Amino acid sequence: MMFREMRRIDRKISDDQAKDLLKNNTYGVMSTIGADGYPYGVPLNYVFFNGAIYFHCAADGHKFDNISRDNKISFCVVGETQVLPDKFSTKYESVIIFGRATEIFDNEKNIYLAELINKYSADYIEQGKEYIQKGIRNTKVVKLSIEHISGKGRR
Repeated sequence: MMFREMRRIDRKISDDQAKDLLKNNTYGVMSTIGADGYPYGVPLNYVFFNGAIYFHCAADGHKFDNISRDNKISFCVVGETQVLPDKFSTKYESVIIFGRATEIFDNEKNIYLAELINKYSADYIEQGKEYIQKGIRNTKVVKLSIEHISGKGRR
């Protein structure tokens, strides 16, 4: 599969910078295609871990239904932005990923959920472990394996 080259190549950031952007931000927008052919973009929290994006969702819902039907995903994270009114532009940093989503289970699922607590609730590890155990049966965890990554910025 060939992915389209970035139009503004002068704004390209390195893959390492793009991965840092993924590590250091808290929310992204995942886009899937619905059964009706419409795109579905949903903001979600995530963990960038072991070179992949991990997120969780309910056992039933639009997000997982779309992934089950077609596991091709686009995921976008926007870092810092600042409007530059005198330049009629914006200072920004962003990364877009294309990849395939698969549900994960057992040990990999538990590792992700622990990483989620470490990232978002580091001061509540023990309470987080209890919270996870209460809801684990109704929670699906999805791994987005990256097939293409591109980062862009204006500094």
